[in-house]
Order: sequence, then structure tokens, then C-alpha cells
Amino acid sequence: MEERRIDNEIRLIPYYRNDEASLPWYQDPDICRQIDNRTEPYDLRLLHGMYDYLCSHGECYYIEYKGKLVGDVSLRDSSEIAVVVCKEYQNRHIGRRCVREMLKLAAEKGMDHVLANIYSFNKQSQRMFEAAGFYKISEEWYQYDL
Repeated sequence: MEERRIDNEIRLIPYYRNDEASLPWYQDPDICRQIDNRTEPYDLRLLHGMYDYLCSHGECYYIEYKGKLVGDVSLRDSSEIAVVVCKEYQNRHIGRRCVREMLKLAAEKGMDHVLANIYSFNKQSQRMFEAAGFYKISEEWYQYDL
């Protein structure tokens, strides 16, 4: 897995354990609700378990924006995509640009579609995935055809 440069602001760096950067994202209650519909923040055990799973079932990257780690994005072997951008960097089209890069990766891997699981209350993520070309296939699932 190699670094992927999206543009002059964003690059995707293959995951490596960096609790100092990533744990604060997953301790924000709003982020936890958006991605896992949970109110409890992550602890290190849960964080490590999540990243270990993502890395062993696909590819996982940190999102670096203007030199700062601001989130992560993953593409699982099952064609499922997930993206997290910390709250202070949301609404800058960072997630959308990363999703588009993961669609390129999915095509390189020969996938015929990509899926995103988005909770029905997460309107912000729904809009972002729809703007990237995904369409709703069920209550909480969106698909992009390659």
C-alpha cells in the first residue's frame, strides 16, 4: 500500500498506529454518533480493534490536509467505504475528495461497485456521498457503480 496524493492539499497516508492524532477524533461524541451511532467515546482498545480490522480487511489511510492529519478513510475488500474527518475540518470537501480517490482505488482493484453505510439521521454524510455520485439502495445503504 502506497501513499496517494489527491491534490496539493490532501494526501492519503497508509495507516500506522498514531493514537495521538486519531484518538481525539473518536472521542468526539458527535463523530461517534455519525459513524457508529454510539454516545460513548472510543478508548484505545476499541480504536486499535477498529483499525486492526480495517487494515486486515482492506486498505486504510490517514487523511493529511495541508500537513495535518485530520481523519481517515478506508476501502474494505467487501467494497464498503468509510470516511471520518474531524469536526474542525468538516465542510471543506475533504471527505468528498477522499471518497473520489477511494473510487479510483476500487476501480484499480476491479470492484464493480462501492457501498457506504450511512445512518438515516446523518444528513451531512448522505449529502456528501450523493454529491460524489452515490445513490440510495436501502434505508442506510448507498452505492456507487463503477
